[in-house]
Parts: sequence; C-alpha cells; structure tokens
Amino acid sequence: MARAACPESCPCRHHIRRLAVFLVIANGMAACYSLLQGARCLMSILTGGVLISRPMAWAIFSCDQAMAYFTISAVAVAMEAAMIGKYGNTQFQWMKTCHLYKRFCAQAGGAVACAVAASLNMVGISLVSAFNLFRLYGSGKGGK
Repeated sequence: MARAACPESCPCRHHIRRLAVFLVIANGMAACYSLLQGARCLMSILTGGVLISRPMAWAIFSCDQAMAYFTISAVAVAMEAAMIGKYGNTQFQWMKTCHLYKRFCAQAGGAVACAVAASLNMVGISLVSAFNLFRLYGSGKGGK
C-alpha cells in the first residue's frame, strides 16, 4: 500500500498546503481566463470579425498582463516553499523535509515545473496581446 505524500506529522504540512492552494487557485484562474479568451477568439473566427477596437485591445492587454503577473507570483511562492522543503532555513529553524518525504517533494517539484511552463505561456500570450494592441497605434492609424 502506498504511503501518503505528506502525512499528518509533517512539520511543513499547513504551510505547504496554503501555498499549494494559492498555486492551484492562481493556475485555475489563469486556465478559466484562457478558456474565455479562446472562446472569444473562436467566436471572432466564426463570425469573421477582427479585433479593431482600441478599448477592447487595452482590456485584453491589461487582463493578459494581470494573469501573467498573477501566475508568476504564484510560481514564486510555490518555488520558495519547495526550496525551503529541499534545503531548509536555519534562521527560522525550518528543517529540510525532502529527504523524509521524497514522494511529496517529487510531486511538488513536478507541480512547480508545470506552473513555470504555464506562467511562461502566459507571458508569451501577454507579449502577443501587447503586439496586437500597439499595432493599432502604428503606421498612421492613430489619431493625432
């Protein structure tokens, strides 16, 4: 029978759980936002409409930036918890836990790696939306 990933006696259990919940919520919000953006893009493809409106482009750009920063902050928090679990922190008297709970640390490392990939994708998406926004202001299209 498999052993639990982080048993009740784990000293880091409650601290790590809060950070993991934050990571899951942040990635869930980014996934929902991406799903809504995908539906918007699909509707514009099906109707033949193209995004020309500057206010809409600013709204999309702002939301993309917010989601990118939100996922990056969630990754930073999760990575900090993972590093404390792996190396400990003597100043706060937090001991290393990865040598005790190897399976938990392996799963947490996989989760952090997936979150890093998701946040890099969000950064890429925000770069594309920035390009689409500032393209509306180039080549004589902007009002003076």
